[in-house]
Amino acid sequence: MEPQRDTATVTRLPGADDPRLREPPHNFEAEQALLGAILINNAAYQRVAEFLKSEHFADPLHGKIFDALTRLIERGQVVSALTLKTYVEQDEAMKAVGGAAYLARLAAASVHVIDAQAFGRTVHDLFLRRQLIDIGETVVNGAFTPDVEETALDQIEVAEKKLYDLASSGQTEGGFRPFRTALTEATTVAEAAYRREGKLTGVASGLFQLDQLLGGLHRSDLLILAGRPAMGKTALATNIAFHAAKSYREEHDESGKPVAADGAVVGFFSLEMSAEQLATRIVSEQSAISSEKIRKGELLSTDFDKVLSISRDLEHLNLFIDDTPALTIAALRTRARRLKRTHGLGMIVVDYLQLLQPSGKSRQDNRVQEVSEITRGLKTLAKELDVPVLALSQLSRAVEQREDKRPQLADLRESGSIEQDADVVMFVYREEYYLTRAEPTRRADESDQRFNERHDGWRQRCEQTYGKAEVIVAKQRHGPTGIVRLSFEGALTKFDNLPADGESAPAPSF
Repeated sequence: MEPQRDTATVTRLPGADDPRLREPPHNFEAEQALLGAILINNAAYQRVAEFLKSEHFADPLHGKIFDALTRLIERGQVVSALTLKTYVEQDEAMKAVGGAAYLARLAAASVHVIDAQAFGRTVHDLFLRRQLIDIGETVVNGAFTPDVEETALDQIEVAEKKLYDLASSGQTEGGFRPFRTALTEATTVAEAAYRREGKLTGVASGLFQLDQLLGGLHRSDLLILAGRPAMGKTALATNIAFHAAKSYREEHDESGKPVAADGAVVGFFSLEMSAEQLATRIVSEQSAISSEKIRKGELLSTDFDKVLSISRDLEHLNLFIDDTPALTIAALRTRARRLKRTHGLGMIVVDYLQLLQPSGKSRQDNRVQEVSEITRGLKTLAKELDVPVLALSQLSRAVEQREDKRPQLADLRESGSIEQDADVVMFVYREEYYLTRAEPTRRADESDQRFNERHDGWRQRCEQTYGKAEVIVAKQRHGPTGIVRLSFEGALTKFDNLPADGESAPAPSF
């Protein structure tokens, strides 16, 4: 005799008593109507082929039919309930629901071709909703699961990446645009450059020769600024960011929406230096007072008053600094989008890309693959937000082994991905740095005269290179390459245009 079950001890599942038991969102009727429309008129397929896939259907059987339709239509065959009969007779799942008779019912449920795209978007939208539910369940389960190696912030970044990937795959708009549309946009950009001071199509760096060579920092471009330590990468990036933020001026378009007429709102991701250190550099540059003196408090009363005055002038600068260390590319992307939404972001600076981390659990043992993901992410971000992204990069030590220490593209760390993804690659080089550290010493069998000649030659070369720097544009997708010569004041960490002929330059001190 079967023992009686005590129903009082059975735990009821949450929601079991709810008559509105929640099911994943789906619309089988829309799927049937769309498939029927394609069977009646294959032209309906072309209206949904760009964004709809077999896995988007809630009913796996409908996904199978759509996959078969896709393969046959792409081969140039005419598809109907009759031509699919052979396929359904070989599939057990199709036999179970009626085989050829089910195809006939689909054809009977067809909609007009003009409605096919709307039904396709309904199917796709419901698929995205099911994916959102799946991501939500994964996030909840992951949060409940204790994992020492995966912190809550790591889980947030993984969730952000999944949502971003889902949003990217869910973008059904796009595709080809008429050339006249692109031509109108190009003409608008050219007109804005014509009216703008400096006649640049991109964001001005404030360095005349560099702007002439690049045409400014262009929207949707990834620009790499590389150099060995102590060359002044951060100083140059800070100078460019400050000039763009200081020059920011907005106008309103026909719809009343504010647009940047000049300069840019700048987002500066500083993974190496703190926000306070960057602010000190900018104040030092503008006040012409050494950053070391400001940092140590070695100021005269007049200097301190000058620092306070400059600080008040810079309070409303359109420059936003994020100095979070070890930031992931997913977190950077999220914060950049938020800044774009709230303040109208126009330019991004990343100092520097080797300090960025890949997203979530995608971290690889192979550093080259990690940097490839980071550079691809930065390029994608530049295109998505339609802003220039200036990313700083370290160089390998191979530079130090050569007699001519000017950097080359091959000197980039993990150079394959960086060089490939970048629209512009620039190197900062200061010969003065190497010369001042290579003072000649007397050789054992060398006469005084010969040693003095060598030492005088070294001093002359030091004097010629003192306070000078080079920006080497080694790659530019939209224009020529070349070398831009600038002045550099180390005490103020300031790059500037070289003095015109006849103007005096600062005297060297050795």
